[in-house]
Amino acid sequence: MLQLHYTHTDIPFQDPFTISKATKTTQPALVVSLTYFGVTGYGEAPAISYYNVTVEGMIQVIEAKKRFIEKFAFSDPERYWHYLHHLLPAHPFLVAALDMAAWDLFGKLRRKPLWQLWNLDPGQMPITDYTIGIDTIDRMVEKLQAKPWPLYKIKVGTDGDIERIQALRQHTEAPFVVDANGGWNLEEAQAKIPQLQSLGVQWVEQPLPREAVEDMRLLKAASALPLIADESCVRENEVALCAELFHGINIKLTKCSGITPARRMIQEARKLNLQVMLGCMNEASIGSAAVAHLAPLADWQDNDGTLLLAGDNAAGFTVEHAKPVLQDAPGLGVQPTVF
Repeated sequence: MLQLHYTHTDIPFQDPFTISKATKTTQPALVVSLTYFGVTGYGEAPAISYYNVTVEGMIQVIEAKKRFIEKFAFSDPERYWHYLHHLLPAHPFLVAALDMAAWDLFGKLRRKPLWQLWNLDPGQMPITDYTIGIDTIDRMVEKLQAKPWPLYKIKVGTDGDIERIQALRQHTEAPFVVDANGGWNLEEAQAKIPQLQSLGVQWVEQPLPREAVEDMRLLKAASALPLIADESCVRENEVALCAELFHGINIKLTKCSGITPARRMIQEARKLNLQVMLGCMNEASIGSAAVAHLAPLADWQDNDGTLLLAGDNAAGFTVEHAKPVLQDAPGLGVQPTVF
């Protein structure tokens, strides 16, 4: 039988991290472990306020369902995900952490890293962008200058977006991508996107709120830049609609409920000619390693949580030359430091 343990982490950001929805100074997260015949796998789920997910809430669910989470006769992660999906249908973040731990466990039992189990090529790893949150222009410039990088993601979605991008452009020739986190309306997006294109922006992530479906149809039809869904592509069953409204999707393991559905979402996206981005929710090394093992399947990667945080939950995950390094160690290839 599986044995489940958990711990609560709260890692500070190196700088306050602001998007159009909120500002954070720390990143709370739940870290779980699953042990089976002496072998242990680990998973991570960050708490995200705008999804109404807290660590305390996930722990309450664990305590209520722990006996059922542990009683599964573990054989492979996909079967376990289906069991958890039905056991905990309203808790995708928790399911994601458990699914991640199950894949880590499975890789260790098979004595292979996940990328080898999936027959992926580390040479196909895309670079990860580096995110600069919303701040004063001077502080954003300071952050950019402190971290020379080949691709920056700039958070937008408030007054002064264009002025901030103009100021940043004066200090680097590196390409930009921008993420509005649903902070614009249709008129703002139509006005800003051509200006952003002229400033070297490659694509725009989640320009409008997820409920603005018909406005997204209009925006996609006329947009000068590719549009990538984030908050509009939470669940697996939303990929098909996103193909009508966007040019690509950002798949985040936590919001879609784990590695297992993320792999299926990538397959479906390719069938629908959607570009694929693998994103993060400021996970530390455990969650970042899980993203990295899937990253050879993606066009882009936003996997910079470990670069933005001032602490960590594991050793063994590194980013070199703007690319996460896939280890040869089994499973996720990381060694947790928080248990």
